[in-house]
Amino acid sequence: MIGKFIHCCSLHSLVYQQLRASALSTSLRSLRPHSTAVAMDKVYLRNAQNTEELHITFRYANQGLKLDRSFNFCRRMSERVDEALLRIRNNVEKELTKKSKKKSKGAAAAETPLAITPNEIVVEFRREGSEEQILGVTFEELLKNSADGLKLRIHDTNFDVLLNQPWIDSVQLPSSILAGFPVYPLKLELEFASREHSRAEWYRAVKPANGIFNEKTNWKRCAEGLIYQTSSSDVDHHLKLVIRPGNEQGILGPATECISKLSVLPGPTDCPFEQRHQYTKQPLSDPNAIRVVSYNLLADLYADGDYARKTLFPYCEANALKIDYRKQLFIKELLGYNADLMCLQEVDLKIFEHDLKHVLTSFTGIMTPKGTCAEGIALFYRSTRFELVKNYVLHLGDNISTLPVFTPLWNIIKSNEQLAKRICERSTTLQLSLLQVKETGRYVLVANTHLYFHPDADHIRLLQIGFSLIFVEHIYKQVIKERNITSQNIGLIFCGDFNSVPECGIYKLMTEQFVGKDFVDWSSNEEQAVKDVELRQPFLMSSACGTPPYTNYTTLFAACLDYIFYQRDCFDLLQSVPLPTLEQLSENEAIPSIKFPSDHVALVADLAFKSC
Repeated sequence: MIGKFIHCCSLHSLVYQQLRASALSTSLRSLRPHSTAVAMDKVYLRNAQNTEELHITFRYANQGLKLDRSFNFCRRMSERVDEALLRIRNNVEKELTKKSKKKSKGAAAAETPLAITPNEIVVEFRREGSEEQILGVTFEELLKNSADGLKLRIHDTNFDVLLNQPWIDSVQLPSSILAGFPVYPLKLELEFASREHSRAEWYRAVKPANGIFNEKTNWKRCAEGLIYQTSSSDVDHHLKLVIRPGNEQGILGPATECISKLSVLPGPTDCPFEQRHQYTKQPLSDPNAIRVVSYNLLADLYADGDYARKTLFPYCEANALKIDYRKQLFIKELLGYNADLMCLQEVDLKIFEHDLKHVLTSFTGIMTPKGTCAEGIALFYRSTRFELVKNYVLHLGDNISTLPVFTPLWNIIKSNEQLAKRICERSTTLQLSLLQVKETGRYVLVANTHLYFHPDADHIRLLQIGFSLIFVEHIYKQVIKERNITSQNIGLIFCGDFNSVPECGIYKLMTEQFVGKDFVDWSSNEEQAVKDVELRQPFLMSSACGTPPYTNYTTLFAACLDYIFYQRDCFDLLQSVPLPTLEQLSENEAIPSIKFPSDHVALVADLAFKSC
């Protein structure tokens, strides 16, 4: 990536483009992903904890030598400073040699006299108040106590040496920025700094006719903070983000700026989720009420590829299928629901780490990968309302043959080798979180899952939910005993993409508490048919959003697959937010589309604890 500070452990340094000194008015050449304004009188040393690498960065500007460059080196803490000083000197000399030749158009290179010849350059470390050079020690010895009073001299310039100042290693802006949607930095990598203590400002400008931003570009300030809510006035403008990294001591490092590669595009209007937001304009104020969202986001893993573009979603515009486009929609959608709990499925690990964790600022997120897959399930709970007591993770395939609580059911099915092999090879995961409501002291047991998808696997899914409910019941009873509470003070909410229509056994088990041994699902695959199994579960559950015609809508398949099940003897249903209409779902043939970021729709329901 052109111009990015690359941490390289080679003995050779890398020379970088000039960085301007002003902290908040630096400019950027069009191809550079980011630029850091290094102060002219400072040298920055950075040694991450438990690493041998030492990164050295400084800007050397000397009019007499006709040199203005920023340098970045990666050395070893065990290296003697003499060797590093020699490397610094060699690189400064190389730049001087380049500057000693001035090329003019149509003319041969001519020698230009300098105020000093390259071999006269002096590079040395000293302590403040001492004339003695520091030689013969390693960087580890040099910096053992601190860098206080340490100076680096290059020719006639003395630099203050700063150790482990707040620093930005890398920052990017999205490749797709839509008006009317939030924008924020991607892959913001900080050293010795935190997001909450850093300062950020946004600017916008129209790209000059020559296509290059420079110091004459008129940047208009838009907003403060790491998240900027764009508007229609930003269309056709490029955005610039300027960040000063900071730490909890209030120390700010050098500013780094980043300019978007592309201008802001008009965003889709009249998205159906914006109509749904009319039902969730404000967070719930009743301490006994909980707004719950369940949403399959459609992982990039399943949307980015020829099979997805040509077979699964051929009707979706190519740009609208890209994750950089889709995530802007589902993030705005999630924010607008003002939820208390969000159970998400098909969450890309990178989206959780770089997007959801940082944009859903009122929430704490728990990510559970699905086996070795790059996606999984995630729970976000509103931090002001809940305290996490404990989080449980059950990887079904790995545990159903080993956990004692599963032994009775496992002993019945294990004799069918094909069945046992198939269910144990699945990466299906159950996430179970015990939360305590801060205002009331009551508990919520939140389950989140995404069951196996295959069309011939109703029997597998029914067994998966059976094992899951056995585990949930075990934890539920354990919590009541350990916490010494009554069943009125704890309620179960079970969300997910169950990949099962209401006519199948999962809905029957959840809402009627029983599935008999002759139920049709057990024979969905004749070779793996389940014999002599009946399932029971103790919870009185209802579906908060009922059984709508569609929660998943594509041209290949459309049905109700997603549910928010809640314990009806603990909760009352206050409202379920109406789902998109068939006309909305089919406006662009099916979903995902330019207005729908996933092939599923979000379920949203308000529940309230019953009075004790």
